[in-house]
Amino acid sequence: MFAYILKRLLLIIPTLWGIITLNFFIIQSAPGGPVEQMVAKISNAGNQESNNTSLKQVNESAYKGAQGLDSALYAELTKLYGFDKPLWERYVTMLKKYFLFDFGQSFYRQISVIDLIKEKLPVSISLGFFSTLLIYLISIPLGIYKARHNNSNFDIASSVAVVVANAIPSFLFAIILIVLFASGTYWQIFPLKGLVSDNFADLGTLGKIKDYLWHISLPVLCMSIGGFATLTLLVKNSFLDEMGKLYLISARAKGASEGRIFYGHVFRNAMLLVIAGFPSAFLGVFFSGSLLIEIIFSLDGLGLLGFDSIVNRDYPVVFGSLYIFTLLGLVINLVSDLTYSLVDPRIDFDRR
Repeated sequence: MFAYILKRLLLIIPTLWGIITLNFFIIQSAPGGPVEQMVAKISNAGNQESNNTSLKQVNESAYKGAQGLDSALYAELTKLYGFDKPLWERYVTMLKKYFLFDFGQSFYRQISVIDLIKEKLPVSISLGFFSTLLIYLISIPLGIYKARHNNSNFDIASSVAVVVANAIPSFLFAIILIVLFASGTYWQIFPLKGLVSDNFADLGTLGKIKDYLWHISLPVLCMSIGGFATLTLLVKNSFLDEMGKLYLISARAKGASEGRIFYGHVFRNAMLLVIAGFPSAFLGVFFSGSLLIEIIFSLDGLGLLGFDSIVNRDYPVVFGSLYIFTLLGLVINLVSDLTYSLVDPRIDFDRR
């Protein structure tokens, strides 16, 4: 097992390098970089000031910014964002810094990329952790019950319900829940925005917990409701597959009770895929799919940060986030493989 872990850890390096390299050259070759973004902002500001000035003094000359950006200022902006250097030099510099986990500062926020990600983490942790927890707590018992009552009326009705819920976009659920429970049109039960209340610092420990859970209830429900189908059907099909195997006939012939057969044999084997897939499932919910939910509920998390960074061409944030989350994903995949071995010792990756 040690040899397998070492091999997987060594494979992380070329995989991470390949992903970062590919994305670097694709994004750098896209038009409208940070220099062009800033030039557009300065020009628009100049045009607006020129229009305001012309309304007051029609006979005076127009504002200089409306006539084009000064070449010296353009050169200064190019140097500020590091684009005075050739592409290959910027690429090598980035690799050297990333090897030391130095991700630089955001172009527009005057804060380091690490501090910026830490600032947005509470929202993503809240949405990712609680939505994943809710999905597992509901889907596993539901999938087991469906497997033990296969083709019953409950099995058919619940399958239709979870598939329909999976087909409806999460942002549509968010709008419906806001109209029903947060807008005051029907009931004003939950807050409309934010992760905590304005007086959160003045509350006691129990009050802070209640306020926190009160605020995340609707966003977590919206992110979870579409995720029940995949895990529920996976659990059901895993149990059905195990319940149809021949070793159960041998167990019954030896006089084992149905409870012993189910929880001693079927449950352990069927839950292998579910338990081992938890780390990657958590990472998937943790870092994806929350952009629209964050916008609708006014939550400033990693989803909104990533979107704004791409739109504004904030390259340090884009590449730094990509590097960190790719590294986490590769490590989590290794953890998933190790979880297989812990759940079922018969699995030996070294032999394979």
